Amino acid sequence: MKRKLILIALAAALSGCEDYFGSKTDLDFIEVPNYGIREIAYVPIQPAFTGFVRPTDICVGFDELLYVVDAGTEEIICLNESGAEQGRFTVPGVKSVRQDRRLDLIAIGTHDSTINGVAYTLPAIYRIKQTSGNDYGLDHARISNKIVHPFYFKSTFSTGDANAEFGQIGILASANPSLNNRFYVTRRGSISNNANQGPDQAVVLFDAQDQYLSPVSVTTAAGLFTNYFKQPQGLVTFAQPPQFTAKAGDDFWFTSLDENQEIRVQQINLVETPFGADFKPGVALPNPDRADRWIGQPGLFERPMGMTMAGDQTRYLFVVDEAKDSLFQFTANGLEGIPPPPASGATRFAKVSFGGRGTGPMQFNGPVAVGYWRSILYVVDAGNGRVSRFKNTLDFE
Repeated sequence: MKRKLILIALAAALSGCEDYFGSKTDLDFIEVPNYGIREIAYVPIQPAFTGFVRPTDICVGFDELLYVVDAGTEEIICLNESGAEQGRFTVPGVKSVRQDRRLDLIAIGTHDSTINGVAYTLPAIYRIKQTSGNDYGLDHARISNKIVHPFYFKSTFSTGDANAEFGQIGILASANPSLNNRFYVTRRGSISNNANQGPDQAVVLFDAQDQYLSPVSVTTAAGLFTNYFKQPQGLVTFAQPPQFTAKAGDDFWFTSLDENQEIRVQQINLVETPFGADFKPGVALPNPDRADRWIGQPGLFERPMGMTMAGDQTRYLFVVDEAKDSLFQFTANGLEGIPPPPASGATRFAKVSFGGRGTGPMQFNGPVAVGYWRSILYVVDAGNGRVSRFKNTLDFE
């Protein structure tokens, strides 16, 4: 009885102190937020990097810097992630560049030569050292070697050799020091057979000391082909920065500019067989339950000038099509789009490819190269003289 009287007295006291504690607040005016899944798309990061005359390539280096090729000034320009210039270096006729794991730059350019009294401009590959004593960077760079076509595999020359050109380079990683830093180069030309070296149209392999090894021959169900590649241009390997996660192996992707090819982006895998290792085409298969399009879809591309692979755990593939003024994004197994977050309940991939001709932040005018680093996508928009930057909405915190 005593306990009940105490509770009644306490309730009365609290009721009398309403002015002291304040009255109950009405919360009906607060709108409860709807926690939906954010839209999955690439959005521009402004400003784009500008000031170029005719940019033709970009490379994210193993030193975690950006290297942009400006063919209009014949320079390689080094930038940090914010776009601040770190140095520049002139290479004759330069149009493409990659960095190996020793931090050397390997650039595709040209070499002027006079042969039998006739002047030629020949395709060339330049090795560029960036170290001078304790100094590092393009301001301290020098050319340490030059590979001139066709003299890396033969001593003779014909006028047809002057029609060849190199496309892009792909660096290889390996735990074996003797195999690390080899590189592929795509090559196009008019000669259909170079003695035992195959046609000009090829993917060719060099060792880490710039010595020519061989063209890549591809085995299919129909047999061995030394002329498998048709107008190859873009090339990317699985060895992407950062250094400690660079994937080893000789597999690669390449793009074709051949108008007669229905499938213009393909993967080539080095496969161990009972008879040795063979290069074989990888097959990208459709999955209509997950994505509308896939990288091996016939007729999907028109002029795929370049591609890259994300060096992070996503291993996304990016392709730029110069004729379609578009960027395409695929998963590592070739399906277009990004897998939706598990919390969304969705099963189909979100299509994030974009583009269209124009000068707007999501438009292009002849994109020719693409790079990816720390969730930032870099597109070399040659016709607009800029390097555009994009980030996916899922990567914003």
